Amino acid sequence: MGIVVSLEARRQGRPRRDHARIERARTAFYFDLADPGTYLAAERVDRLFPGIAWLPASLPGAVPDDEAAAARATALRMPLVWPERHPAPRLAAMRAAAYAAEHGRGASFVLAASRLAFCGGFDLDDPEVLAEAAAAAGVGLRECLRAAGDVARDAAIEAEALRLAAAGADRLPVVRVGRLLFAGEQQVAAASAAWRDPAPLRRRA
Repeated sequence: MGIVVSLEARRQGRPRRDHARIERARTAFYFDLADPGTYLAAERVDRLFPGIAWLPASLPGAVPDDEAAAARATALRMPLVWPERHPAPRLAAMRAAAYAAEHGRGASFVLAASRLAFCGGFDLDDPEVLAEAAAAAGVGLRECLRAAGDVARDAAIEAEALRLAAAGADRLPVVRVGRLLFAGEQQVAAASAAWRDPAPLRRRA
């Protein structure tokens, strides 16, 4: 649905709504728990973007660049441990993350899960590991595990990644600020700058 504009306000030269502010508010972090880039970006995203939406997005067969991730972890002074069966999709974990995000616990779940995977080296599709992430995020264990087994969630997660690719994003994670997409963990700072200064959004509105 488009933005409603007051004709009276337009006549007076005062738009009813600030388009740039509306665009700025529409921020989202698209993550893949199988990708170390999500782990490397998640804590900064949580700190820099209050109220951002956390959305799962992944494509079957996508292979992360582990060499680049290791170099970035060193540069960021973050520990990096490769989890069991890496690289491999984390389908159950992504379904559980989708459930957590739907209930406002996406950030907490992703932070806990990514630490378990890339600091502890644990397999996120292990129900016991998922239970640890759910507990840390304050998500009901029974509901979380039920969601993890719900294969019907996979299509929506894949579709999200396809939409990002169609819009020009060539890697995950992605931060969306209004209409702008910042693809890759190294773009978090640029996304934050765009979020703080809505001028580029105003030019695109």
